Amino acid sequence: MQKNTFMFVLCSTVFLLAWYMFFQPKQNEQQIQLQQQQQTLSQQQENNGQNLNITNQETVSKQEIISKIENIPEEEITIETEKYKAVFSNKGAAIKHWYIKEKNNALVDLVLPEASPVLANFPGSVYEIVEKTDSKLVLSHTSIQNWKITKTFDLSKDYLHAIDIKLEKLTQDAKLPEIEFNWGPGLGTDDKELKENVSVTRVVGYTSTKPAKLEKIKTESNPAQLYKWVAIDNRYFLAAIIPDNSLNYSNVGMVKQNKRMPPVLMFSAKVKQEETVQNFSLKFYVGPKSYSYLKTFDMGFDKTVDFGFFGFLGKLATSALFALYSLTNNYGWAIIIMTIIIQILVLPLTLKSFRAMAGMKKIQPIMKEIQTKYKNDPKRLQVEMMNLYKTHKVNPFGGCLPMLLQLPIFWALFQTLRNAYELRYSPWILWVKDLSASDSLFYIGSISFNMLPLIMGLIMFLQQKMTTATSDPTQRKMMYIMPIIFTLMFWGFPSGLVLYWLTNSVVSIFVQFFVLRKYEQNSSGVKNAKRA
Repeated sequence: MQKNTFMFVLCSTVFLLAWYMFFQPKQNEQQIQLQQQQQTLSQQQENNGQNLNITNQETVSKQEIISKIENIPEEEITIETEKYKAVFSNKGAAIKHWYIKEKNNALVDLVLPEASPVLANFPGSVYEIVEKTDSKLVLSHTSIQNWKITKTFDLSKDYLHAIDIKLEKLTQDAKLPEIEFNWGPGLGTDDKELKENVSVTRVVGYTSTKPAKLEKIKTESNPAQLYKWVAIDNRYFLAAIIPDNSLNYSNVGMVKQNKRMPPVLMFSAKVKQEETVQNFSLKFYVGPKSYSYLKTFDMGFDKTVDFGFFGFLGKLATSALFALYSLTNNYGWAIIIMTIIIQILVLPLTLKSFRAMAGMKKIQPIMKEIQTKYKNDPKRLQVEMMNLYKTHKVNPFGGCLPMLLQLPIFWALFQTLRNAYELRYSPWILWVKDLSASDSLFYIGSISFNMLPLIMGLIMFLQQKMTTATSDPTQRKMMYIMPIIFTLMFWGFPSGLVLYWLTNSVVSIFVQFFVLRKYEQNSSGVKNAKRA
């Protein structure tokens, strides 16, 4: 028993000695290190101007701070003028909505739902609203990485505005992030244009080298110094970024997730880490692609209006359309008058075409006899046909060539009237309330009944009936099918474009009627003289 007691005391003594020698000092060292860390952290927080109360009982981590920031409710700031209504967010100092006010008081949001917000800087960061007026918005954010950003929107009453961003390092070792200005995916438009919006939306840049030109940006990485400005646009609207000094920015690009998604405009600048304070300034245009208005900036914005391959003719047509509108105060009548003027200018070509068709119609009976007589001898048939044309001085292609020469004019007008923002919500007469949209008289279910294309188809049918010179039944059927094809093709086109083609057909019928009548009178006069 005594032996057991002695062994217990000995083991207890050895254990206690071992505890104080090996374990207790380590605990003291941990406490000293913890105190030093807390003192260092407290000193850093004091130097950074951040009021974080760190005690021995509670340490606030960066993850907890970020979580608290993300849970702060979003605050929206609205600024409105006669031409637009802009909605900003305190998260990311971004634009959530940008509504353009149009002629019929309709609002078109140029920020698509899937793109909102746009022009954000460090999305998710909560900014403090420093100043707000009818033309100015200043937001500020201090990050947990010890840098401060101040973003200022200077807003005009029109469509061209300015942004200034000031970056400040609060500590020497703070890392300043990259500055980005992105818009997209896509650019908003109204409901009737949404179906084709993806296919017509593009990212473009206006080159800084002379001669300056508009280029479509197709890749993700391009030097920002190549362009005076960059933009994302669709048929009727434009959102452009114009840097005050492109040397301060690094990259511009286009990103598209898939074919079904519209592109994203990317514009960014790499921050110089060695500088304590840096400023990034730019202007941005958000508004309609009105050709006459965009030209007033003298910055190349008007180049975004698509006049097609025959652009020089389209610009002439646009100038003529605006001039006629100033006289009529109605784009519908301006289109009609312009079409009549164009028909007068191309009248020599039209007369030549109709005379050739009248000549072909005259020799149809003889052609039919030759085709029947030499149907089994192709070579002889060709020789006889050429002799027939030569004898009667008829050119079989005389009716086609003048019409082909008019195709550039038609195409230029097609592009002009289809892309002219000025025609939006511009009425003509009666049920035609918007020359930029189809003239829906009424709806049968979801199908619209458009009157102008039907009238155009009937006029074209009458025109084909007057001009048809061939005796081949198959060709005659094809010519009668053409009005049906054109009616279906023009069914959903803007009514301004249909009005142009309708007017063109009516004028052509009048010219054709008088040419054919005069030709028939001359032919009967010659026959009567021969009989006498």
